Amino acid sequence: MNLKKLIENKEGTIVDVRTPSEYMGGHIPDAVNIPVSDLLQRVDELRELKQPLILYCASGGRSAMANYMLKEQKFECVDAGSWLTINYLLSQNVETV
Repeated sequence: MNLKKLIENKEGTIVDVRTPSEYMGGHIPDAVNIPVSDLLQRVDELRELKQPLILYCASGGRSAMANYMLKEQKFECVDAGSWLTINYLLSQNVETV
């Protein structure tokens, strides 16, 4: 899956896998916060979200772990790495008037 195209087309659900305190410190608008440590306990909630799940964290380590865990559970997902990557892609997609 092409991350840029997913962001441009507003496909799927953006999931922040950082801790709630990290999320409160700054996050992607409309991102759902489910810490990587809670993913397997919240599978039913995740199944209700529009897929693919676009996973991000602070630097990419936890999103890679989340991507592996969720693919094992048969989720359609993509590892976006750092939240700054998504923020950058969103900024490129801003329409100017």
